[in-house]
Amino acid sequence: MKILITGGAGFIGGHLAEAALAKGWDVCVVDDLSTGRIENVPSAATLRQVDIRDDAALQLVFDEFRPDLVSHQAAQASVAISVREPQLDAQINVIGSLNVMRAAAATGVGRFVFASTGGAIYGEVPEGVRASVETPPVPLSPYACSKFAVEKYLEAFRIEHGLDYTILRYANVYGPRQDPHGEAGVVAIFCQRLFRGDPIQVNARREAGDPGCVRDYVYVSDVVGANIAACEGRIPDRVLNIGTGVETTTQQLADFLKERLQSSSKVGAGPNRAGDVERSLLDADRLIELLGAPVALHEGLSRTADWFARAAQAG
Repeated sequence: MKILITGGAGFIGGHLAEAALAKGWDVCVVDDLSTGRIENVPSAATLRQVDIRDDAALQLVFDEFRPDLVSHQAAQASVAISVREPQLDAQINVIGSLNVMRAAAATGVGRFVFASTGGAIYGEVPEGVRASVETPPVPLSPYACSKFAVEKYLEAFRIEHGLDYTILRYANVYGPRQDPHGEAGVVAIFCQRLFRGDPIQVNARREAGDPGCVRDYVYVSDVVGANIAACEGRIPDRVLNIGTGVETTTQQLADFLKERLQSSSKVGAGPNRAGDVERSLLDADRLIELLGAPVALHEGLSRTADWFARAAQAG
């Protein structure tokens, strides 16, 4: 089996490349390394440094590698950047994705897996509610709009070109090797700063000093497992939420990680951020039915904190 992973030098893509190699698959990583890191790419994988906005270069990679599967992870992933630069967001997330889809269709790819957003696509999720795939999307940021647009393009490509696809709507993903400077990287940011003893900040849900936004945090191994399962045809659903169904505030994250790392850092209060929804929580019942229970938050945070501590000690 041959899999092409866009964004394979990123946090999630790098873990996915490792898992695909462990399955005995041939792996080609396509990444422009603008945010991805070459050290995230396993040595046994082929790396092609290509921007997905470069249609001709991308098609050449597809023509040479001839993948059976595509996992499309590459994206402009920052809600804040999408608010500031919506055209850039659309160029990467919409036009770039169309280029990947066109190349996949032209090359006869058997299955296309798309990394969408559950954390942003449903908009504000009311108290007492978990957003299911039947919940009508209410994208409130350009980032969410671009991801939703690609979902609709995929259905058009299925009808017109027979491109078989699975959409995975991620909650807030965290885990070892996450970039502290990346979007949804609050766990990584906290781990890095807490280990150094630097102050951390809980951005407000509404007003500075509250417990912060409510999120569904999902460990990276569960995201990777869902991608592998989708590639293997073990997910019959066209769209699947990838989360835990458990809500967590930013303050709860800060408290747990500070204790785990035995940090003396001060925890301050900050304002809310442009483009942030106040509450995002996914219905993960179908995921659990198909693939089993996800990694519990305390376990995933412990693994992540320990990894960041080891990385910091190693220099």
